[in-house]
Amino acid sequence: MEKMDLPNIFSKEVSEGVIDRINQLSPNSQPLWGKMNAAQMFAHCCVAYEMVYTDKHPKPGFFMGFILKTFVKKMVVSPKPYPKSSKTAPAFLVSDEKNFEAEKQRLIDYIRETEVLGSYIFDGKKSLSFGHLSANEWNNMFYKHIDHHLKQFGV
Repeated sequence: MEKMDLPNIFSKEVSEGVIDRINQLSPNSQPLWGKMNAAQMFAHCCVAYEMVYTDKHPKPGFFMGFILKTFVKKMVVSPKPYPKSSKTAPAFLVSDEKNFEAEKQRLIDYIRETEVLGSYIFDGKKSLSFGHLSANEWNNMFYKHIDHHLKQFGV
């Protein structure tokens, strides 16, 4: 298996470790920073997967695509952690109430589906926002985002 900068979300060991952390949260879990509750955080984390597995989110237009690839991509796909309370892209904003169990299960299902498909399916796959990414870049994007939010909730 290819060497990754961050723990490999495409491996069963890492994906199940992330799921174990998710399972430590309850509807009453409080964030250490930020405005989202746990159910909203799960829904927020699902957006990255929705952009891969569904047509729910429109492809950015040419200008926004240029901005994303030029200024945002490096921050998202690098192994460098996100700062606390960093600005959220509009598609990722979740402010309405969400069902904790439903969102938790949706996120777990996406993590498992991605692990089963494997890094080779993602290597060179085109991202909605950033163009073609390597398996390592996909891994950084998926793992770093979920890890950031699980740490936000102290797990």
